Amino acid sequence: MPAGSYRPRNPGHDYHGRGIYLITLVVKDRRPLLGSLTAKIGREGVGREGVVLSPLGAVVAQMWEQTPAFQASHGNRIMVHACVCMPDHFHGVIEVLEPMEWSLGDIMQAFKATCTRRWHEMQGLPKASERPLTIDSDSPDTPEWLREKASTYLTEGALLAVLSKKQRQEYYALAGRQRSPLFDDNYDDTVCLDERHKRAMINYVHDNPRRAILRRSMPDAMQRSLRMQIGSHYYGTFGNLFLLRWANKIQVQCHRRHPVTGQPYETTDDYAQQHARWLSAILGGQTVIVTPGISRGELFIKNECLEKGYPLIHLQKEPIGPLWKPERQRFDACANGSLLILAPWSLDAMGEVAGVPSDSDYSRFHNLNTLATEICALSDGNGGI
Repeated sequence: MPAGSYRPRNPGHDYHGRGIYLITLVVKDRRPLLGSLTAKIGREGVGREGVVLSPLGAVVAQMWEQTPAFQASHGNRIMVHACVCMPDHFHGVIEVLEPMEWSLGDIMQAFKATCTRRWHEMQGLPKASERPLTIDSDSPDTPEWLREKASTYLTEGALLAVLSKKQRQEYYALAGRQRSPLFDDNYDDTVCLDERHKRAMINYVHDNPRRAILRRSMPDAMQRSLRMQIGSHYYGTFGNLFLLRWANKIQVQCHRRHPVTGQPYETTDDYAQQHARWLSAILGGQTVIVTPGISRGELFIKNECLEKGYPLIHLQKEPIGPLWKPERQRFDACANGSLLILAPWSLDAMGEVAGVPSDSDYSRFHNLNTLATEICALSDGNGGI
């Protein structure tokens, strides 16, 4: 099996060994070929969400279920746990049961190739190995390299086998959408950490249609930005940006130990008094809690905000990328308009704290709280955006 063009998300990870992965494939050009979202609205909001699969979507789901049997014929033992075909992308959880000669990338390449072949068959196209090239050698749009290769490789299948990723993209731009692959060349994988993470992956796959419907129905509460300036720093953001405009923001910062008694801070009278003041301010209205939620005291108030729908700006050290999404609890809080997640760019570049390296949890904890202080101090009426 030839190596794919995929660049591993986790360099150094053994993609030939045992492991469980959450896979995301994106339909080329984000076309909604796999189905359409549907939902029935009840008294409590969006409910009974799902996807009405297109004939192609049904085939893709079927190919996923058949992947273990296909791979077994090549000596690879795998298991699939869940999948969902969204209109323009696909999620699945796959487990490698024992070390393989193939890599995860090889398995995914085979799955994508099978789906593309079935898609072409549904369009009435012959197999790539049987499709003659239809290159217009006289057209000024046909690059010289393609003219030369077309004179040697007479079928599309033979030609595609020798093209680089960039050349394939250029060829498909000339050949047209109908003959292009179903999915983008690359894909995203998340490596499972433990049994709890596995359950979270499966729940995420099953919950994906509901999340998509909420994002579409509440765009203001589900805004994503990969780079936004707030005050003097840049952040990735996800959630309700309007929370930045609230005039009264309260920072929750708690050390792990009481500076005098050395007790866990969240067990002290000082923490209880602070908590009472925070809660009074929240219930009084027009107050947003701002915290990274790292120490136990911060974590308690962060979770209380999420559980009860109190306004919260949560700073996290993990970056927010194009495919990043929060877990269900924070996602639902965003859908309710009560949460904004901020991920500072170049957190480690803020420097060391008390001589401790900047990439340590200690310095990150202090630097995140420094950013929380700055956000709370913004007073220009629009969150400093």
